[in-house]
Amino acid sequence: MAFRLSSGDVAAFKLLVALAVMYGLMSILAYSVLHMKFIKPLGADAPLDRFSEARAVEHEGRQGLKEAAKYIKTQLEMMKDRAGSNVRIEIEENVVNGSFNMMFLRHSLSLSYRNHTNIVMRIASMDSRDNDPSVLLNGHFDSPPGSPGAASMLEIARLTVDSGWTPPRPLIFLFNGAEELFLLGSHGFITTHKWRDTVGAFINIEASGSGGLDVVCQSGPGPWPSLVYAQSAIYPMANSAAQDVFGVAPGDTDYRIFATDHGDIPGLDIIFLHGGYFYHTSFDTVERLVPGSIQARGENLFSIIKALTNSSKLRNGRERESLRAAANGSDNDRPIFFDYLSWFLIYYSRRQAMLLHTIPTVIFLLMPFLLRFREKGFFCSFATLFDFVNGMVFHASAIILAIVFPVIFSILRLLFSGHSMNWQECRGLVDLHSECRFANPYLSYMMFVPCSVAGLFIPRMLWRCFPLCQNVSLCQQSREVLVDEARFWGAFGLYSLWTLAYLVAGLSGGFLTFSLSAFMLPAWCSLWLSTKYFGPVSLRSTACYVIPLIPCLTYSVYFSGFLAQFLIEKMGMIGSFPPPYGYFVHDAVVAATIGVLTGFCMGPLVPTVGHWLARPSIIQFLLHISVLSLALSSQFFPYSLDAPKRIIFQNTIITAGPGKILESSFDLSVVDSNSLLFLFKHAPEVAEELHFSSEYSLNATSQSHRESWMGIYPLSSLFSRSLKFPTKSDDVVKQYRYLPYLSTYKPQMIPVKGSRRVFLEFSLGSLEEVWVAVLNITGQISSWSLANNILPAPEIVGGGPPSYICRLSGVGHENWTFWLEANSSADIRIDVAVVDQYLMESAKKLKGLFPSWVDIIAYSSFLSTYIF
Repeated sequence: MAFRLSSGDVAAFKLLVALAVMYGLMSILAYSVLHMKFIKPLGADAPLDRFSEARAVEHEGRQGLKEAAKYIKTQLEMMKDRAGSNVRIEIEENVVNGSFNMMFLRHSLSLSYRNHTNIVMRIASMDSRDNDPSVLLNGHFDSPPGSPGAASMLEIARLTVDSGWTPPRPLIFLFNGAEELFLLGSHGFITTHKWRDTVGAFINIEASGSGGLDVVCQSGPGPWPSLVYAQSAIYPMANSAAQDVFGVAPGDTDYRIFATDHGDIPGLDIIFLHGGYFYHTSFDTVERLVPGSIQARGENLFSIIKALTNSSKLRNGRERESLRAAANGSDNDRPIFFDYLSWFLIYYSRRQAMLLHTIPTVIFLLMPFLLRFREKGFFCSFATLFDFVNGMVFHASAIILAIVFPVIFSILRLLFSGHSMNWQECRGLVDLHSECRFANPYLSYMMFVPCSVAGLFIPRMLWRCFPLCQNVSLCQQSREVLVDEARFWGAFGLYSLWTLAYLVAGLSGGFLTFSLSAFMLPAWCSLWLSTKYFGPVSLRSTACYVIPLIPCLTYSVYFSGFLAQFLIEKMGMIGSFPPPYGYFVHDAVVAATIGVLTGFCMGPLVPTVGHWLARPSIIQFLLHISVLSLALSSQFFPYSLDAPKRIIFQNTIITAGPGKILESSFDLSVVDSNSLLFLFKHAPEVAEELHFSSEYSLNATSQSHRESWMGIYPLSSLFSRSLKFPTKSDDVVKQYRYLPYLSTYKPQMIPVKGSRRVFLEFSLGSLEEVWVAVLNITGQISSWSLANNILPAPEIVGGGPPSYICRLSGVGHENWTFWLEANSSADIRIDVAVVDQYLMESAKKLKGLFPSWVDIIAYSSFLSTYIF
């Protein structure tokens, strides 16, 4: 029997196609902005008074910290030699040592470090004074392939010298040599360097990917840094919502050292956020930089630096302290700001936001009285308000279903496909431009967006008998008109209250819902006027409603595309969760996020286009697309060179004293939801080398305990499923003459009060490529000589005794010495883990067997335990 569409269905499909074309064009525009297609990178032959991406890229890729530091200092010395007579340039190779406590990934730990190298350059006019307030530009060069931040800084330093510009206030370039080891280089500078108190503002430049938008993720204290950025950035890329959620992300930057932990310096934290699939992997090469990213970063930074050095609000540390004391506290105002497609930035203060973000809620509460009070009185006005509240509940249910439907589909896909993470990348599904080096998240959109849109219209289809509190006969309007009015103002009210809730909570991301509600007002006026000419039920009147919303919807698509791509990239590297529910977490989070973003992008249209699209034929069509995408998603391999699977490979050596090996093993773990079983299935040569079998994997003795990963604590908290494979220790004996060990170097001291002090000496043995050593001290200790004699908050596991974690880093021939003080005679247990970057031959052989779509983070870890 032939399938026939009604005239209403035909009109609905026409509208659906038109909306698909509109959102497609918006997506193309957003894609071009997110991938910097509007930026033309300058070549190496660019004028010397212009920032050049090509010249900056030439500085990248220097392997090894010593080599990188030497290269940076050489380049700076060359700049100094050709500088004009109107500037004074000072260059220092600054070796930093120190100790402090911090919270990282919600864990407390101490950090002690020595012999880390920073390169510092100060450019100032000849008549400047040593205590003049300065601007600090910070970027680190200790990432594995060389940092794009340090490369950008070298080109900016060159531009400052070669352009002939003399900074009106001193400009300090801090080439930070120890950021990856938990922000040690910045701590060393801000606590010991002679110029630390002169810093009046700073810019921290970071990367969690290979380019794309260079977003201001944090700013402050106070509104001044973001205001300077708003006024001076050539390609503004910032939104205050990033600061609301930054603390949730598993990571941190030097911003916290300068702005909060060890200083109160106003500053900006500017970070590359896209291209995270291969960030900090062996695939993270210069060739993968997104063209235009470094160019936009450099032009922005140079303009911002000029604005900061010219600002009358730039103060050194002493001046800031005096002003703060006079003001009886610091200025913690958090302004609202967001860029529109990197074309311009909208900025307003918290005080202005109190007014602006409250207006939509006031309009929502007053509108029933403005519409009904003059003719119908209070009773009808309150009835109208109740109808608007019903409309708000109706719209909220649509948003909830827009989130629930994708989550259900993500779970169904996993149940049927047997593996997850296919949304990461479906190579071959879309033929990307050769310049695009990102993974391909489009399959997740195909699967989750249609079912999310279906969820938006399900309430409209099921709730056709909208309950009206108003008396239709008294209102002199048809029931359909009153219902559509209630649905529109209900949606408007939901966005208005959401905006107000953000503001009351002290967050800064309410600009998105505020923009939705602000643009819905002229759209409603346009709809009201168009119904007089085209009638209330007309595609033309619907178009008159949609067109005024296009600028707002375009921004929603831009913001949503940025957030979705960032989240999809990061969900493959933020850790795994325990089975069986852990398999569903990553996909469910992505699905729920896409549902929320679909609600933002499509939600304002629901009150009007729902009349056409809330019908079974449309819902079935959308769900069929999701089902088809669900089936397709299980047919593609989830990893590639552009989206590698990350494997942590540790050669674990358990020792007793400087010369005895108790046990050796290979420990492997993953940081996404596809377990090692997935790896062994697709890399049988690895499984064979490890003598792996399915029966062995189910044996409890094959599980690698979390204590085995203590060398990378607290990153080890991201692991939930690790396997251990015994191996021989012959290579270790051949490679190392002495192993790390801990011993006492003088007798215990027992004061009169009964406490005892244990003096300890820690030797790294004959290890030469040590990355870090971690001490886990368990017992009732009351003090120690580390971290300025301040104990961190204790870690207590399962109600056991308190543990105190200290990470030691830095090269040196001297042994580490410290003391512990205990207030009882009970034993003190110290677990020691030393991470060496050198791999034994057997480990190198195993690493070479992994397929090309796997990135291996491999190292050797020496574990030992001592009782004192």
